[in-house]
Amino acid sequence: MIVKRIIPCLDIKNGRTVKGTNFVNLRDAGDPVELAKVYSDTGADELVFLDISATEERRKTLSDLVLRVASQVNIPFTVGGGISSVDDVDILLKNGADKVSINSSAVKRPELINELAAKFGSQCVVVAIDAKYIDGEWIVHLVGGKVPTTLNLFDWAKEVEQRGAGEILFTSMDNDGTKDGFANEALARLSDTLNIPIIASGGAGNKQHFKDAFTEGKADAALAASVFHFGEIPIPELKKELKAQGISVRI
Repeated sequence: MIVKRIIPCLDIKNGRTVKGTNFVNLRDAGDPVELAKVYSDTGADELVFLDISATEERRKTLSDLVLRVASQVNIPFTVGGGISSVDDVDILLKNGADKVSINSSAVKRPELINELAAKFGSQCVVVAIDAKYIDGEWIVHLVGGKVPTTLNLFDWAKEVEQRGAGEILFTSMDNDGTKDGFANEALARLSDTLNIPIIASGGAGNKQHFKDAFTEGKADAALAASVFHFGEIPIPELKKELKAQGISVRI
């Protein structure tokens, strides 16, 4: 049985970890270096670091902060935000990232996915997709959820896979920060139509939500932020509960 992964996400703005609801109303959640070490030491399977304002502010990811975080963790580490070229990825990998996450830059220039997969391998390339349910259709959004596109979530996800992405990180903007559960119907549809792992993001509020993402949503991994950052769900307790309910996790 394939082990399901639990992934804390560090959303970074001005060098601090932040968390909001539906992509707005951000509040401080602590020092990213300290949080990263705690997660690495307490059983997180991977760590995701997203410099959430890099694209909007038209600058590169904070590579020095990436280096400091990488020095504290011994689990796979994915970095995203402001990445738009092979050179950007090269710098981040040299600073300790294991994978990179691209979002807006992939939509603007889809060939970037092919280039990164060819240079670094598909296992290194995570494509993040932020989507909102509008008039019966999941619409892809860019620049931290601020800019709607004409792309359909499922069509874009299929193209992303065909271009060589190794994983998709799907965030439901409608569920983000609500703590009402993940968008399991959309997750299941993604999982049924694609052959690469799907990371569920947006909506975790309790332990049952994680189980539902793995069973109903068929996700390969579940990512969350505030419930971990503010101590609402300790990762060791979450994994113990999931294992007790028959979900295969790494303890």
